[in-house]
Amino acid sequence: MSETRATAPVFPPGRYGRRRDGRRRSLPLVVAGVLCAALMIALTWSYYLKFGQTDYDPQIIGWSEPTDAEMVIKFSVRIPEDATASCVLRARDYQGYEVGTRTVAIPAPAGGGAITVEESVPTTARGSVGDIMSCRPAA
Repeated sequence: MSETRATAPVFPPGRYGRRRDGRRRSLPLVVAGVLCAALMIALTWSYYLKFGQTDYDPQIIGWSEPTDAEMVIKFSVRIPEDATASCVLRARDYQGYEVGTRTVAIPAPAGGGAITVEESVPTTARGSVGDIMSCRPAA
């Protein structure tokens, strides 16, 4: 025979801690989750606008045989019409360590488009690879 209880069991007071009354308290968690998601979307969008797709497109063409004091980097950069760019060049050694950086100002090309530039980067040791770290609108 099966026995069915009509009431909840009674526990001795204070023995098993505080009993919950059965109500759910998930509304604050849902609100916090929505606010956190909205904050993450806003932060992602602001970083995309700041660092995302740009009209400045650098392409490395090559670099010269480096000396112990400098490396000459040749590159082209696509710049919008009537705009100037500021590009950060970097020289690295065979182990990948940075041995020199330089920020160069690139003038606006006539009619927009790409401009080819050759710039030297002073180094503290012999470099092996030349990089373009970034190209942004000149301030």
